[in-house]
Amino acid sequence: MTIHLSEEREQQVIDLCRDLIAIRSYSGEEEGVALRLREFCLSQGYDEVHTDEYGNLIATIKGNRPGPTILFDGHMDTVPVQERDSWKHDPFEAQIEDGLMYGRGTSDMKCALACMAAAAAFFAQDTGRDFAGQVSVAGIVHEECFEGIASRAVSRALKPDLVVIGEASDLNLKIGQRGRAEILLETFGVPAHSSNPDKGVNAVYAMCRAVDRIHALAPSEHPFLGKGILELTDIKSLPYPGKSVVPEYCSATYDRRLLVGETKESVLAPIRKILEELHEEDPAFRGRVSYASGEEVCYTGEKISAERYFPAWLLEKDHPVVTRVLEGLRSHGYEPEVTKYSFCTNGSHYCGEAGIPTLGMGPSTESLAHTIDEHVQVDQLPAVTQIYEWMMEAMLCG
Repeated sequence: MTIHLSEEREQQVIDLCRDLIAIRSYSGEEEGVALRLREFCLSQGYDEVHTDEYGNLIATIKGNRPGPTILFDGHMDTVPVQERDSWKHDPFEAQIEDGLMYGRGTSDMKCALACMAAAAAFFAQDTGRDFAGQVSVAGIVHEECFEGIASRAVSRALKPDLVVIGEASDLNLKIGQRGRAEILLETFGVPAHSSNPDKGVNAVYAMCRAVDRIHALAPSEHPFLGKGILELTDIKSLPYPGKSVVPEYCSATYDRRLLVGETKESVLAPIRKILEELHEEDPAFRGRVSYASGEEVCYTGEKISAERYFPAWLLEKDHPVVTRVLEGLRSHGYEPEVTKYSFCTNGSHYCGEAGIPTLGMGPSTESLAHTIDEHVQVDQLPAVTQIYEWMMEAMLCG
């Protein structure tokens, strides 16, 4: 692959990446990144730049004739830095050493977002806006808490025909991912003094029985996406600490990786059946299963809440969008591997919920997300910027 970016453009991309890394933007604190992106997009002649009620930044460049809308999606928030003293470099200085840029958000995923914003500007300049349709770049809030939930407002506003997710892909083309759900399992008992446990019903023992049965369930499986893993992640009982009291309540959380074709009802059905069987065997057993939910506050003051169910998505390898983009990349001598994400992304909304064709392409590797000494290869930044421009060309200049 030959990169056609000038030295000036390469430096512009790297500088913007470093600017974004230097701005701490934990979930709910993304305003600084949004302002810097707004400043960049306005300086590059974007036609429209605004933020919505959640604080998502949406910037658009229009071609000289009608056509499809391509949305390039990247989230502005990062997970917190928990062990700052363990970092080789300051996580907010974007230092470069031996060809690597270090910092929180380098891999996940401020650098991709910066490259998207730059690529759209370069595309407009290189084509003289002689293309059909428009390119929009969205900086999304609260992705680390709710994959795809804030993106709902963006897709409602833009109604995109294609979405490109910038999550790390090592410059390969991603066409799908497993979704995820947080499943809440609850058991209910009757409190009693622990010196007379027969007078009560221990909710923890009930939970143990349920967990044992659930652990024996065979996971669903998809030939491309893999297994619909169901993994226990925590258990809590009440009252806590017990202090001579038989616990009257117990809850357990499961992480369920979702596959295409599954529904909210079908995912919970095997667990509900187990709870029913346990109650039939012992009428004192009482259990309930549901999806966990959460609520956060955006930097705009708007509340964002959701049930923690984020569906899987997948485009077939012969889907017209996949074929067209691949043909465009190959015409420039680039042959990416066609693969899938191992984690959940905003594609859960765009493709999983809304049915919008969605692809993934980004610098860095998935395994670096959320890690100490998170970093990105600097030479991948101009490379992915060029690839994004080629994707725009393939979809809007054909």
